[in-house]
Amino acid sequence: MERFVFVLLVFLCNSSFRFTDAYDPIDPNGNITINWDFQVLNIKDMSPYTVMVSIHNYQMYRHIEHPGWRLSWNWTGKEVIWNTVGAETTEQGDCSRIGAANARPHCCQRQPVMVDLPPGTPFNRQVANCCRGGVLSSLVQNNLTSTAAFQMVVGEFALAKDGGGGMEPEKPWHFDIGVPGYTCSNATTVAPTRVKVDKNRYEQVLLTWQVTCSYSQYRASGVPSCCVSMSTFYSDTIVACPRCTCACQGSPTSPQCVRQSHMDQPGMPALPASSDEEPAAPIVWCSEHMCPIRVHWHVKVNYRQYWRVKVTVSNYNLVKNYSDWNLMLQHPNLRSLTQLFSFNYKPLVEYGSFNDTGMFWGLRFYNEMLLQDGNVQTEMILEKESDFTYSGGWAFPRRVYFNGHECVMPPADQYPRLPNGASALRGSLIAGHCLLLLFFFVLV
Repeated sequence: MERFVFVLLVFLCNSSFRFTDAYDPIDPNGNITINWDFQVLNIKDMSPYTVMVSIHNYQMYRHIEHPGWRLSWNWTGKEVIWNTVGAETTEQGDCSRIGAANARPHCCQRQPVMVDLPPGTPFNRQVANCCRGGVLSSLVQNNLTSTAAFQMVVGEFALAKDGGGGMEPEKPWHFDIGVPGYTCSNATTVAPTRVKVDKNRYEQVLLTWQVTCSYSQYRASGVPSCCVSMSTFYSDTIVACPRCTCACQGSPTSPQCVRQSHMDQPGMPALPASSDEEPAAPIVWCSEHMCPIRVHWHVKVNYRQYWRVKVTVSNYNLVKNYSDWNLMLQHPNLRSLTQLFSFNYKPLVEYGSFNDTGMFWGLRFYNEMLLQDGNVQTEMILEKESDFTYSGGWAFPRRVYFNGHECVMPPADQYPRLPNGASALRGSLIAGHCLLLLFFFVLV
């Protein structure tokens, strides 16, 4: 009985931890919202309706990268999609029941899967905010490309009662954005979307359904995808990423790895390339941590009123480029960031003058893409505040995220330490000042 109670407690703790992971204290309002805006709807004659579907990424630092979103849902009845603009379904399905007299529908599947069209699509197949290959930027990096949209014409629908006693088309269900880690709600009727058409006029659609998708890192993957290493100018110790952070070499779940000494040998097979539909399976450099991404934090220089940090993000993945990557750091001294090199920066969490979380990303046309077996790096100068210290690991970040995934930090007891334990650095500065004063008095 005691053993059963213990197992139950462990299960409940695990479950509650995974549940709370869906709530992000850094971005509490972040989600992906899907709007179905009815532009043409005639309930009386049951003619096909026209709907504009828009996908809004309201997340501050998480984005959707290649191969992009794949929006799917289940029809309640026998609906068919007659036409689409700005996107297309992956399958047409069996449309034999429609009849030869009518034009062939675009899709007759009970569960259609809609994908974005690629860049360069002809203009007559485009709508606003379409055709980026399913990629969605985060709000902070680029709010102009954080929305996708497509239009479709739907027929053969059934009716259901709405909340006001009237009738509306039956809502589809089981929505899925097609990206690991996201769970979507059912569609609900909300206030019709209003759009500003000129300086003084708004127009609204006939009806709006809304779906909300939230992210959980545990649903995305139970295995970490990045790790953090550390070093300092005042210690010879280089704290590496924890062993087996993302996998252990040779384990069944480990990605394929390549030793650097084998890359230049003749007969080495070519690395696989990603396709438009599916990314290639990860192949990484063989390492102790086996992570595709490593973030290195180096406390570089100590000044009288400032200190300097170098941050390097290395891509150990040999078959993937990270486009529009971003890095999020949490450190109490970020509010006193004075100068930054080679990266963009924006604070994320601000409460009055308090700011300890910042988002970093690459400069356009310079380092916005983290290449295979490449790295990007920056240096930042921060002003020392009253609580500044090098002791106790204070100079190192509290949390690190890469592309929205939390990176594994080394154990705190392994952080580089000051010489002779505690505040030796401060003592050496005081000793230096005393020697200068002594030398001055000797000269006098």
